[in-house]
Amino acid sequence: MSISLQADTLMSATAILSGEEMYRLGLEASVGGEEAMLDLVTAHKWFNLAAMMGNIEARTYRAELALEMTAEEIAEAQRQAREYLSTHRPRLAG
Repeated sequence: MSISLQADTLMSATAILSGEEMYRLGLEASVGGEEAMLDLVTAHKWFNLAAMMGNIEARTYRAELALEMTAEEIAEAQRQAREYLSTHRPRLAG
């Protein structure tokens, strides 16, 4: 794979959500509700990503969720977070 191909791939990737947006998605997945199903793996993924973006509350929720999850579920959430980062690019400033 050439560097130009990697640059093309990066430029065509969708922009990464903000830490606040990721945090909200984690909350939605962690509580379920009328339209959403409870999904601890997805919630952990979003809280993990939000924590990486500096969201302090996401760290707390991620830790609490981990107590209710198996090691396999946590590993899957982490895999999904890595996949998200590999297919999204940082937002441009401005």
